[in-house]
Amino acid sequence: MRCGRNSAQGEGNQQVMARQQGRWQWVLAVVAVLSVAGCTAGQEGVSPGASDGKPSASSSGAEGAGGGEATGTAKLPGMPTADRARSELDALKVAEQGSMSGYNRDKFPHWAEQGERCDTRETILERDGEDVRQNDQCRAESGTWVSAYDGKSFTDSGDLDIDHMVPLANAWRSGARGWSQEQRKAFANDLTHPQLLAVSAASNRSKSDQGPDEWQPPAKTYWCPYGRAWTSVKSTYELTVTQEEKDVLGEMLDTCSS
Repeated sequence: MRCGRNSAQGEGNQQVMARQQGRWQWVLAVVAVLSVAGCTAGQEGVSPGASDGKPSASSSGAEGAGGGEATGTAKLPGMPTADRARSELDALKVAEQGSMSGYNRDKFPHWAEQGERCDTRETILERDGEDVRQNDQCRAESGTWVSAYDGKSFTDSGDLDIDHMVPLANAWRSGARGWSQEQRKAFANDLTHPQLLAVSAASNRSKSDQGPDEWQPPAKTYWCPYGRAWTSVKSTYELTVTQEEKDVLGEMLDTCSS
């Protein structure tokens, strides 16, 4: 009986590994296709402007915004419904955060080239803005952007950061430490899931690498999409959540109308 039980466990582990490998192969294939498809004309490499840096700050920026509506919310792809997000949240593995040992943002290469001289940053700026005009180097010269986190409007793309919904350092602590460099690059430049959005530099720096239990968007009307997006990314990449993180995500999803 003991041998049979060990055999069943081995088969179960092999099935889990196969599912994980299959999911990563799909994610990497999508990223490869997007890098060839490209966007409008632009320049290769990293764009100037906001640094999009997320220092590992411990201070919280969760100041209430009184529920003022955050207009012009980002056009996030792959957003699940609230019901789907609740199901995904229930299925997430709960674990304490891992160590930051060995972490470096360079282990998540970004911003990747997306073809036609555009990189990921400029692609997101074009996607999330209105009436965006890019020069022949693919840099946004004009347009209007509304930061979903705090409802502030901008006409200068340099005032915006591209936020990783699940910060790179948070991902490192919740499972990405064991990924390959290629997998981390796919995560940092994901254009098919609700992982990247243009927001005010101030809100991005305030968020830093904190989870929802430590920082929430000042615009409380964005708590529902924030909870859906965060949960979706963690589910897609099979990252863990802490119990506190899971509890707050549940509260955020409770703000959804359906």
